[in-house]
Parts: sequence; C-alpha cells; structure tokens
Amino acid sequence: MSVSAGVVGQAGPARRGRRISRRTADLLPPMLVFIGVIVFWELSVTLLDLRDFLFPRPTAIARALVDNWSSGTYAMFPSWQATILEAIGGLFIGTFAGVVVALVTARWISARDALMPLAIAAGAVPIVAFAPLMNNWFGTLSPLSKMMMAAALVFFPVMVNVTRGLVQVDASALELMRSYAASEWVVVRKVRIPNALPFFFTALRLATTLSLIGAIVGEYFGGSSLVLGRIIVQGSSALRFDITWAAVVTAAVTGIVLYLAVVAIERVVMPWHASMRSHDP
Repeated sequence: MSVSAGVVGQAGPARRGRRISRRTADLLPPMLVFIGVIVFWELSVTLLDLRDFLFPRPTAIARALVDNWSSGTYAMFPSWQATILEAIGGLFIGTFAGVVVALVTARWISARDALMPLAIAAGAVPIVAFAPLMNNWFGTLSPLSKMMMAAALVFFPVMVNVTRGLVQVDASALELMRSYAASEWVVVRKVRIPNALPFFFTALRLATTLSLIGAIVGEYFGGSSLVLGRIIVQGSSALRFDITWAAVVTAAVTGIVLYLAVVAIERVVMPWHASMRSHDP
C-alpha cells in the first residue's frame, strides 16, 4: 500500500510537469511567429525607407502608445476604459437577449418559426446601418448607443448557437428523462442546458471580438472624443498613423484578453467536456 501511495504521489507532479511542458510547446510557435513578424516589419520599413504616414514602424507605434497612454489629445488609457465599458456592456446585453430568445424558441416551435426569420434578418443587416438609429434612439454622446451596437452584433451568434444546443439533444437522454416522469423544467435543467453549454461558449468566444467591433464602429459615428474609435478616426485625419495603429493594437490586445478570459471561464464551468479533457495526458 505504501509503495502504491508513493507511486500515485509521484504521478501527480509528473503529470503537472508534462501538462506545463505541453502548454509551453503550444505557446512557443505563435510567440516565435509574432516576434518574427515584428522583426520583419521593422526591418522592412527601415530597409525600404517607407514614410511613417504610410506604414509606421512597430517601435514608432510603441512610442506613440507610451507617450499618449494617460494624457493628451490621444489619451489611450481613458479611451480604452470608455471603449471596454461599451464593449462589455454590449456583450452582456446581447448575450442575455440571445439566451432568453434561444430558451423561448427552443421551448415553443411556433415561437421558433416566428422569431428565427427576424433574428436572421437582423444578423444580415450591415452594422453601420444600425449606428444612426442607435444614436437617434439613445443619444450620440451616450455610451448606451454604442453598447446597443455591440449587442446587435453579439445577439445573433449567441441566439443561434444556444438554440442549436438546446434543440440538438440526444434522443436517448430525453427518453430516459421521460421514463423517470421528469418535468419539462427538469429536462431543460438536467439535459438541455448542459448540452447547450459548449455551443454557448463557442458563441461567447466569437461574441467577445464582435462586441469590440460593434463598440468601435459605433464610435466612428460620433460621441466622446476619448474613445478608441474616435482616436482611430482623428489620428487618420491628422496623418498620425502611429497613433491610429496604437489604438488598433490596444483594441486587438483587449480582444485577445477577453477571448482568453472566456476560455478560462469555460474550463472552470465545464471541465467534464471532451474539448476540455483532450489536452490531458
């Protein structure tokens, strides 16, 4: 018994070590590609002697980001705070609305037939068409108008994916629940919602980037000057493309962080799913 316990005790650290090594090996290729792109970009602009207003160097972009981080006309940090608030607000609004509509459409076929065409039509409308309407309804200077722009983009993928997850349930699982005389609410809670979780998180990963796109595009059409969308527009108009690229990089890094946050939450909420266990030895 003591030998077996010792073997089991040694297996835990060994397994964690293999897991860390595998994650390091997974991260190494994208890091090398990223560094290679930055170096190639810097050397290409230098050797080809490209003008900064055409294609600024990565070092110039980094300098513009540092110099304008907290103050000035192009203050990045206050602008980032305003934009991330709009994006996260739109993410929550669009996700909540998408889940509620998905629950309704999955429960009643007549509601599905009535609401699905409307949702598809709303998802097919170009996002720029919503901007004047949202500004008119909620106010050009109000962050809520940008949140609703983001919510309009988030709603469709969440609603469609969650509906699929709630509807596409294994028939044998439903038969088993009926054999136990389970109520519809118990079936939803025990079978349909767990089945829909992978679909939900797939949509949520996509929605994080869409919420940023919706917020920034909404900012193009007016509002506070201290938002990333306005900095992109103003920097381009003033031929300060180092500022423009700095704002774009800030938005891109924010999107990556939001995506990774959703992945981390997914691992905590559904560690039982095959996609979460596929990385284990």
